[in-house]
Amino acid sequence: MNTLIFTVAAYLIGSISFAVVMSRAFGLSDPRTYGSKNPGATNVLRSGSKKAAIATLVGDGAKGWLAVWLAQYLGPQYGVEDGGVALVAVAVFLGHLYPVFFRFVGGKGVATALGVLLGLNVWLGLATLATWLVVAYAFRYSSLAALIAALFAPFYYGLLFGADEKLFAVIVMSMLLMFRHSKNISNLLAGKESKIGGKAAAAAPAVKAKKKK
Repeated sequence: MNTLIFTVAAYLIGSISFAVVMSRAFGLSDPRTYGSKNPGATNVLRSGSKKAAIATLVGDGAKGWLAVWLAQYLGPQYGVEDGGVALVAVAVFLGHLYPVFFRFVGGKGVATALGVLLGLNVWLGLATLATWLVVAYAFRYSSLAALIAALFAPFYYGLLFGADEKLFAVIVMSMLLMFRHSKNISNLLAGKESKIGGKAAAAAPAVKAKKKK
């Protein structure tokens, strides 16, 4: 029962869409209405507000970390074991992808996945983040960096800890993240994917239109 409570709580935490919350707080247009229409930090950056994008990135990452931290460090006293932590990890990630508070329209999960990995183990998260940074710096594609980092995350976990229930959770998250990036994969193959910072002004008309009302 306690494992179920932790899992449901994790899903609800994950369902807080910081892209929408921060856009409202900064007086910006809903990120689901412009650019890629993805409620995530990269799309919020297209509004032209770096502060809102950073706040979104931190918030989405923090909720993944918090849910796993609670399960991993407070859960054992309530009978939540490794299998329960694995469920919590997947639940908070699913909450971000399909948030109950926002009609199940969520983001692609990159920041939240990183938060989950950092919650599971700091070195695991840092290794995955380093992979993202290297690929993003080399190729300037956020989506490509996310896909490659997602491929390497289970490998890093297995290398550090071997095979267990939490490795299964990391694999599931990686598969879901790649599924959510299916359109980006098509765009990359077709040479149509936008580079980091390449369309920063894409949301400007929507924001200006809102201010005129």
